[in-house]
Formats: sequence, structure tokens, C-alpha cells
Amino acid sequence: MIAHDRVETLRLRITDQHGLSRPGETARLEQVRHAFGFGCSAFELRPKEPDAHTRLWLDLFDMATLPFYWRWFERTPGEPDTARLLRLARGLRDHGVRLRGHPLLWHTLAPHWLMTEDDAAVERHIRERITREATDFAGVIEQWDVINETVILPVFEAEENAITRLARARGRREVIRLAVETARAADPAARLVLNDFDLSPAFEDVIEECLEAGLGIDAIGLQTHMHQGFRGEEQIAEVIERFSRFDLPIQLTETTLVSGDLMPAHIEDLNDHVVDSWPSTDEGEARQADEIERHYRTVLAQPAVESLTYWGLGDAGAWLGAPAGLVRADGSPKPSYEVLRGLIRDEWWVGESTVHADGEGVLELRGFAGEYLLELDGESIPLTIPRGGGERELSRPRPEVRG
Repeated sequence: MIAHDRVETLRLRITDQHGLSRPGETARLEQVRHAFGFGCSAFELRPKEPDAHTRLWLDLFDMATLPFYWRWFERTPGEPDTARLLRLARGLRDHGVRLRGHPLLWHTLAPHWLMTEDDAAVERHIRERITREATDFAGVIEQWDVINETVILPVFEAEENAITRLARARGRREVIRLAVETARAADPAARLVLNDFDLSPAFEDVIEECLEAGLGIDAIGLQTHMHQGFRGEEQIAEVIERFSRFDLPIQLTETTLVSGDLMPAHIEDLNDHVVDSWPSTDEGEARQADEIERHYRTVLAQPAVESLTYWGLGDAGAWLGAPAGLVRADGSPKPSYEVLRGLIRDEWWVGESTVHADGEGVLELRGFAGEYLLELDGESIPLTIPRGGGERELSRPRPEVRG
């Protein structure tokens, strides 16, 4: 069964070399990939020689977020980690994985060495950094979180950093402009996402400010780390509906649900929760599996959403040490992994189906928007079922009849 919220119909008219319909033809349809991005962070994968962890990742997801945290990417000025990330990126592309870069600019994890520079030099380094990464990864990274967490950018106090200092001097909008226009000039084909954890009206105000200033944002990124418990279907739908008013595609860029004890509700900054051990439990894993299914079903029911990225396949190395992965630290899949795989690769997957043309030579192809192979006349023909469905014509000469 395919979730009804995302099913599309493509009416494909088959004609011969003379433009005449070919009624009664039989073809076989096979799904290759969803248009919707089922993503996961992919910092630790080994796509060239896949280990068990990487195989679990590739068996479930088709979109990867790769790390470009400036402090770690360029620990020493002029010595970026480009070669290693390019190998990882190209290895994933060889498996048909779509790629996101996270992030081009962020006040958190800004290089310490940037603090010794004055504001003019900081701005110059930002331009050089964004231009370099967007250029070096052009054609490989399809979209970037162009600037991360702008709501708190000018008021960030957890750590002194040069980017917040620049935002206080130039204004938040001008720092966003600097990031967006520099990235756009470096790689006009890349999609640029404005990403934030603040899902309040404050982020709506930032988006409005950007749009009024003519800044070319291609999508809105919403983080949904739920270490303190599942937000629930109603709240998730409400948040997405609220941000849908901008008529921009929405991406859920960072999602987590824990399979152990929940973080106490009184903690405002998740980074403040420090524990020696945070184990996954049988009860927590059952809860996580249920919430994963409810969350994904809720998100896919919202037409504005184009992708959902889970933040970390495994518990090993998970953010804040939380048992938020779909795979335990020992490498074994949790129930949440199996539930999600059942949705993505079974319920929401056409697999193979046989279709017959009607008297007008029309094949009615139904399935999730995405990429397919149509086997006709002994050949496999790539085609796309687009969002919203539609009609198109495919000209194929009639097979020769020998006798």
C-alpha cells in the first residue's frame, strides 16, 4: 500500500514513429528513487568499501548531510579538509545518494583563529571560505545550509566568536546577505537553505526580512531535535503549516527521537544536559519506534515538505551522547530502523508493477513522485513521475515483426 498523501498519477501516451497511438501495450514499471528526500547525517560512512554500518545506512536513506563545520574543516588557515570530504561525497554519489552540505556559515564552531582578525578581515575570510567550498563541491553538493541558526546569531553569548561580532557590527541581515550572495555567485546551481532550531515567530521574522531584502533563499530548514519527547502530530503539523505561508519548500533538516530516558523538560538549551551515561532501553526503543512512524507519517502528509533528515543513524557518536540513533552502539538495528525501513522501502515503494495501455495508448502510472524505469519493447527507459502528476507523450517505434 502506498501512502495516499504522496501518490501521483502520470498519464503516459505511447506513440509510434508516425505519431500514432500504440493501444494495448504492456509495460513494467520499477521505482528507482523517491523525489522526497529521505535523509540522514553521514559523517561516519565508508561508501568506497562499505562496512555493516554503511550498508544499513544505504539500505534505508538516499540523501546525506555532510559536515562542513568551519572550526574543524579549516583548523589551520589555508588548510581545509577538502580532499577527505570530496572522497566521502563522491563515494556516496556513486551509490546514487543526494548530498547536502552543513553549514557554510555558523557562529557556533567558527574558527578560533578568526577572532584575531578585525571585522573587515572576517568578512573577507567568510567570502573566501564560502566561495572555496561552494566552488570545490559544485556539481557534488546539491544544496547547502547556507547560514545556520540566524535567530540567535546577534545575541549568541555561549562563546565569543567573530561571526556574532560581525553581525552586531553590520546587522544580521547583512551577514545573511553576505552568505547567500557569495554562495549564489560561487555555485548558481546549488540550492540554498536557511536553517534554524528556533521554530517560533522569531524565525518567521528573519525569513520575512530576507525575502523583503530580495535574498534568494530556496528552502526553509526546520530542526526538530526531540530529546525531551515527541512533539506530537498536532504540533508538528502546526509548525509546518505556519512556515508554509512563505511558499518555499520546507525541509526537516535535523530530526531526533530518543530510545531511552527523556531529557528533563526544564532544560532550555539541550547542550546543558550532561550525563555520564544515557542508555537505550527496551521501553524506550518501543516508544521510539512508535514515534518514528507517527512523525514520518505526519511530515509526509504535509505537501510543502520536500525532505526529512534524521540526525544520526547510530547511537555511537550521537549528538549529546543521546540514544537517538536507529541503530544501537553495538551495530544492531533498533525496532525504529525496521519500522522506518518498512515505510520507505515497502509501504511507500512501488517496487515492480505491470501496466497496460488503454485504447488510446495511454499508460496510467501511479506511484510516489520520483524516478522510475519503464520496461517497454525490451528496453529500460528512465522516466520521472513528478510532484502533482501530469501527462506526457513517449514516442517509441513499433518493434519489427519478423516472419
